[in-house]
Order: sequence, then C-alpha cells, then structure tokens
Amino acid sequence: MSHDRSTCLFCKIADGEIPSTRVYEDDEFVAFRDIRPAAETHVLVIPRQHIATLADCAESDAPLLGRMLVLVGRIAKDLGVSYTGGDTGYRTVVNTGPGGGQEVYHLHAHLLAGPRPWQRMG
Repeated sequence: MSHDRSTCLFCKIADGEIPSTRVYEDDEFVAFRDIRPAAETHVLVIPRQHIATLADCAESDAPLLGRMLVLVGRIAKDLGVSYTGGDTGYRTVVNTGPGGGQEVYHLHAHLLAGPRPWQRMG
C-alpha cells in the first residue's frame, strides 16, 4: 500500500508497465476494468497524475476532479450503463483512506453498474 509514485500500482498501469483492460485513455486519465469486479460493470477511472487520496486534493485540483467525474459519466454512456430513466444508472465511488476502504493509494473512481453493484462495496 504505497503512497509513492515510483511503487504505485496504478501509476504503473497508467504508464503501461502493468497490463490492464483499458476502456479509455487520454493525456490526463486512464480507465480500465477492475481485476476483482464487484459488479457486472466495474471500471476504475484514474488521473495519470499521482494523487494518493481524495484527502490530498486541494482547491487547485477542483478542475481535475470535475473533469474526472464528467469522464465517469461519459464512460458510463459509452458502456451502455448511463442513467436513461426508470431503474437505469450506475454507482460512482471514491474510497478514501483505510476507513473508507481504499486499497490502492492513487486517487480513483469506481464506476459500477449491473444488478446491485454495491454488494462488496457496502
């Protein structure tokens, strides 16, 4: 559970050092399928910039965080799980610290969809 970029699992995924099933990438973000999915659709959206936790974000990170959340919505639409009315939709989760269930110390958003995607995530 490293807080350092040089040993960070998600930094290595973003840099292509560790393989992943990517669903999106650009100069600022990478999105890939979780290797231990808690739902039928379970994608992690990460900034390429190493930020350990949401608690480490400052006011100056607000534009990045906003773009990240907009991207979650865009990926949900691309994957066909976007909210379109009725019972449709998805869950977005950002775990922060050990008490919040964070396992990898690189800021990331979980996009979960399918039948009761929150079974494992409480």
